[in-house]
Amino acid sequence: MRLLPNRISATQLTPIVRVLVALRITPNMITVAGLVGNLAAAIAIANNETILGGILVLVFGALDMLDGAVARATGRATAFGALLDSVFDRLSEAVILGGILIYQLNQGNDEEVILSFAAVVGSILVSYVRARAEALDAPITDGLFTRPERVIFTGAALTLGLLRPALWILAIVTLITVGQRMSNAKQRLDEPSRIEGND
Repeated sequence: MRLLPNRISATQLTPIVRVLVALRITPNMITVAGLVGNLAAAIAIANNETILGGILVLVFGALDMLDGAVARATGRATAFGALLDSVFDRLSEAVILGGILIYQLNQGNDEEVILSFAAVVGSILVSYVRARAEALDAPITDGLFTRPERVIFTGAALTLGLLRPALWILAIVTLITVGQRMSNAKQRLDEPSRIEGND
């Protein structure tokens, strides 16, 4: 189950991808640019520029859809590129929530500080459960609040000034997503065929 539809299709991204390829922009360049942009967003948020930070989160979060598309279009899809993308995605999300945490500390909002920390832990665990399940040959991609949803939701909340309720939702729903993925992974790992194969 997902809160939002699947990502934009490859056909819809084709015009943008063609421009990037023509400019000789590599997939790894896009991945690095996404992280740098999110660092800038985190700095803006920490310095009380939440609207600017929210806009940057949405803009540079969109790059996550493009690095893979450019890699496929240019035949540059590599295992290391996929790893770099995954690591930088996690880092980008962590720095954004870190920027929010610093902002809340500066405002003296203890409740929001705790919620920001809970959201960081939840977002990391959502990805970790998926990675660990894949390592155990039980791939799972579903979830109530996966990264695209979290990025859009966080960026919108910052832009609209709805950070406090958004942090409550992020903290709670990410942890629910962890439980959902754990349950799905358990079902796959406990499948009769898998158990019989280990006898």
